[in-house]
Amino acid sequence: MIEKHKAGIGDILIGDNKDVIVQSMTNTDTGNINSSLDQIVELAEAGCQIVRLTCRTVKEARNLKVIKELLSGKGIETPLVADIHFMPKVAEHAALYADKIRINPGNFVGKRKSKSSFSDEGILSQKNNIKQRLTSLVEICKRNSTSIRIGVNHGSLSERMMFAYGNTAKGMLESALEFIDIFRELKFHDLVISLKASHVPTMTEANRLIHKEFRHRGFAYPLHLGITEAGSGMEARVKSAAGIGSLLAENIGDTIRVSLTEDPVDEIPFAKKLIAKYAKRKILPMPRFTENITDSQELKLNYNNLDKDDLLISASVDFTRLHNIKAYKKLKVFHNGKEQDELAHTILQALGIKYSKAEFVACPSCGRTQFNIIEELKKVKEKTSHLKGLKIAVMGCIVNGIGEMAGADFGYVGAGKGKVNIYRGKLLIAKNINAEDAVDELVRLIRQCGHIQEKEN
Repeated sequence: MIEKHKAGIGDILIGDNKDVIVQSMTNTDTGNINSSLDQIVELAEAGCQIVRLTCRTVKEARNLKVIKELLSGKGIETPLVADIHFMPKVAEHAALYADKIRINPGNFVGKRKSKSSFSDEGILSQKNNIKQRLTSLVEICKRNSTSIRIGVNHGSLSERMMFAYGNTAKGMLESALEFIDIFRELKFHDLVISLKASHVPTMTEANRLIHKEFRHRGFAYPLHLGITEAGSGMEARVKSAAGIGSLLAENIGDTIRVSLTEDPVDEIPFAKKLIAKYAKRKILPMPRFTENITDSQELKLNYNNLDKDDLLISASVDFTRLHNIKAYKKLKVFHNGKEQDELAHTILQALGIKYSKAEFVACPSCGRTQFNIIEELKKVKEKTSHLKGLKIAVMGCIVNGIGEMAGADFGYVGAGKGKVNIYRGKLLIAKNINAEDAVDELVRLIRQCGHIQEKEN
């Protein structure tokens, strides 16, 4: 018998086969109460059920109280989540007002330090420090009925986890379990767990691992699903459908966010379609399609009379689920008898099987971003999309930026108001470039590194 825990987020109860919930995040400055309020109202009206806000300072934490009161005055009771990085003290203040606190195990206590090894004494000291800070937070959360999300990001694992497990799904699992164990020792169970990555196979593997581990340990907590830094357009939606949709079809996941480098409101309709199609609260039957009889590594998916989103979602999820059983290398998608080449290529690229154009890792923006990342991503894609196999990260800030862009050939990272840092791999090449000049600087670096920059006719 599994001990299934539920978490209350405001008036919403999640977990244990309750309805799957849609959430998003503002990209406004939480210091600006009016702009944050306006965007939360837009999100709520679009059907967003939980909204997360960046919370960098004690002042921003206190602003949550004002925002909640103003929302209530408009008849909106949408629960608010405070997003915390590096600042346990801010988390403690935010817990007085927010319905949920999101903390990142990779940076909750202290900033990263470059270390190549850890002694037993050092590991124990770090764990004790984490427990001490979590004890203070738990006491406040218990008094205020505030839940906590343990939000593990693939690109921001702690040095200790990186040293022990590498930048892997296993490392993500162990990072979450360490915090879960501490919370259980403190008898605090109002938890939500997320294991997010920009790489679809890593994200799905991590969530399947923790789902299996819960069954093994005899308890379960609600899981929040999302592909972080998915980017924009078709590519982002394919990644999100493949990762989130395939897990929902296995009855894994209790809340979801489709992270787009677009207006946050654009996330909601697509997320609702994923839930409507796959959040049936049972394991859905595997889809049946035809292999190419002359090439057993090629799968053909045939659909009829679907709209654009439904076709994208169905093909992305169906192929991902079938690929988990047999490693197909090729894909053809047909809709009403017409081959959908671009969609098939995008699905193969999203799963890391075959690259037909540049790959973009881009965060969805938040209150930490001090330049217009939506427009910056458009400019970068316009100049570099044709570069087959090149991986470019466009990140709003350095909180997760450096880690999440690990593995990218080039990084384009917000460094302050209107400023950009440019990386080759993890090496900082150009610092504090004006945003209006940064794309051209990136292009020059790509050309210098031997990549063909001119688009093919």
